[in-house]
Amino acid sequence: MSHTDNSWNVNLLRSLPLILRIYVVTWNVSTKFPENISLNKLLGLETRPEQDTHLPDFFVIGLQEVNAQPQNTLYNLFKDDLWTQKFKDLLKERDYVVIKTEQMQGLLLSVFARRKHLLHLRQVETEYTRTGLGGIWGNKGAVSIRMNVYGSSICLVNAHLAAHDHMLEERINDYERIVQEQKFHVKTREAIFDHDYVFWFGDLNFRLTGEATTSADDIRTMVARDELKQLIEKDQLLLVRREGRAFQKLQERLPQFPPTFKFEHGTNDYDMKRRPAWTDRILYAVNETNYRNVRLTVEQTSYKSHPSYSISDHKPVTSEFTLKVYEDASERTISFKPIELWHIGEPNTIEYVIPSGFDESNADWIGIYRENFTSLNEYLAYEYTETYKDKQHQLNEQQVQHLHNTRTVELTFSENVSLPLGEQYQLLYFQSTGTRGVTGLVGISSPFPVEKRCPSPSFDDID
Repeated sequence: MSHTDNSWNVNLLRSLPLILRIYVVTWNVSTKFPENISLNKLLGLETRPEQDTHLPDFFVIGLQEVNAQPQNTLYNLFKDDLWTQKFKDLLKERDYVVIKTEQMQGLLLSVFARRKHLLHLRQVETEYTRTGLGGIWGNKGAVSIRMNVYGSSICLVNAHLAAHDHMLEERINDYERIVQEQKFHVKTREAIFDHDYVFWFGDLNFRLTGEATTSADDIRTMVARDELKQLIEKDQLLLVRREGRAFQKLQERLPQFPPTFKFEHGTNDYDMKRRPAWTDRILYAVNETNYRNVRLTVEQTSYKSHPSYSISDHKPVTSEFTLKVYEDASERTISFKPIELWHIGEPNTIEYVIPSGFDESNADWIGIYRENFTSLNEYLAYEYTETYKDKQHQLNEQQVQHLHNTRTVELTFSENVSLPLGEQYQLLYFQSTGTRGVTGLVGISSPFPVEKRCPSPSFDDID
């Protein structure tokens, strides 16, 4: 959406701003599994859901060095990886839904949203860039998820850059490669920094300068004396940002917590074989003037590490943001007509209403989900919707005009759709371009029950 896109400017001016809260987690988990640990504290949650107050609208979880052995990769084809499942089990009790997960070897990025926001998340797309071994290997690089949230565009980047003190130039090159190579299929939002809001986080691996004059013991001593302000001035990431060599478009509240790397496993003691450093970071950017007469804003309201987690040689880092979005007045939503009963073993025809101005795509589809689904991947069956785009050359002008008006459409699901009895279900309409998985949820039905008809008595059943 450029500055000259007047229709967007008008729509934005007609809507009141919404304030959203995003909670970001980055953690290099050092190939460990989340067994026998509680993630409540990491997410700022109480022991029981009813005790939670002021929950964020989105949780964004970025992990690095997730165990990506071949046997686990095969497992993940059929089920969520163990970390995603652990977060999902915790957040489903608070009515969050997994919007999207993207993984590249050990890099894992997941976005959870409160259920009430689902119909306002559009054009969701993922990307990834390998930078390991010159771009051949995916042990380093970035995975990202972009989406429109109430009409504002957000890009989330989870990165793992080159390691070791002396590899500063390689880290800068990794950053540049990710910025240049990650291209999305959403018009006017192809690049990372085209978006209204960008959140970039991960194990960025920037170390402290002065390797010859400041030893690991010196750094540990400065941390013990709480001389963090003096120490952060040696931070490579801070220096390259000041010099405009990398990450110059991003902002960060400087860490006021001790370096998060490298620790002896199972302890809060630094491993003196490496110089401690703030490798784990969360940065952000906002294009404040993307829209005429409207100013976008973001505030980093918290930024902290969590030293009580000791399964890894890194400490997890979290940051919370509040940002302003303006609801897109041009958003269109599909509405489903009530379904009184779904009959198992029979064809079932549903009806839904397409509003005027809704742009159907060839890959739109409707999925069947259990009520209170916890992930958009949990569909039990689906059917592609009928689209007239490829038939329009066969239609006359009056018929084409009809397609742009509000109309009711029928869609029949096969008798082969099998749904367990005793549960409630919902239909979800996904608007999809079919290009690299660009999709958005644009319609949710009311819950409906299912039943299996009793067979009619046969002649032999009658005495």
